Amino acid sequence: MTFSDYPADARRTITGLSNPTVKSLRALRDTRLRKREGRFLAEGLRLLTDARESGLIPQTLVMAERRDPHPLLTALEADILATGGEILEVSEAVLEKITGKENPQAVAGIFAEFDTALSRIDRESAPIWLVAQALRDPGNLGTMLRTGDAVGAGGVILIDDCADPFSVEAVRASMGAIFTQKVVRARWDEFLTWLRAGTGQLVAASLRDAVPYRGAPYQAPCFLMVGNESRGLPEEYERACDLRVTMPMRGRADSLNAAVAAAVLAYEVLAALES
Repeated sequence: MTFSDYPADARRTITGLSNPTVKSLRALRDTRLRKREGRFLAEGLRLLTDARESGLIPQTLVMAERRDPHPLLTALEADILATGGEILEVSEAVLEKITGKENPQAVAGIFAEFDTALSRIDRESAPIWLVAQALRDPGNLGTMLRTGDAVGAGGVILIDDCADPFSVEAVRASMGAIFTQKVVRARWDEFLTWLRAGTGQLVAASLRDAVPYRGAPYQAPCFLMVGNESRGLPEEYERACDLRVTMPMRGRADSLNAAVAAAVLAYEVLAALES
């Protein structure tokens, strides 16, 4: 089936940069406007396939006029039309304006923002959960989502004022994990009350009364928390943890990047829980 074979009311061709639809989709790169719309942008057939395989279909599919045929793209188009979505075929210039990238990938999808309420997750559904407090860099956030997917975590819980998980930068850095991991946003007091109402061990990377991260007594479900990139965790938050662990620093650096620290600790927790 070709683009022209789809019903006319479900497909459009756009070549003009000033088209209102183009302006609307371009606005999704702005966090304030994106939040108002409740939608986000994901680029590339791989990410869109990860979404589809997770049961998530974009509301709108944007495709370059000049693109290579692919069976995964054909399947995605069929699913979008079956769920009442829209397909746009656009010029390369329009696709560059929407994504903000030169030489963009040939396809992009527009998704409805997920529900990020704490109440929607089942803590027992995974042995590990990653928790980020005041994480400001969208690249670090995307990397943590990717780490969570790699270790079989349930998701990433964002505490206090974190970077937007649905920003173009965070979605891109997640390499599709935005669709496989639960994403939760909560204030500290809300999270701590929820955590203490059930099972769950809260573990922090810390220097305060900490034990070596290797051989520490981890327990599932383990909520592994890292702090802000420059300030770390507030003392109050650290003292509320069930376990504080530290990693040796052999060189001159006094700390690891927040996302790197989360990855190192997550694999140590995974090894301990599987042993």
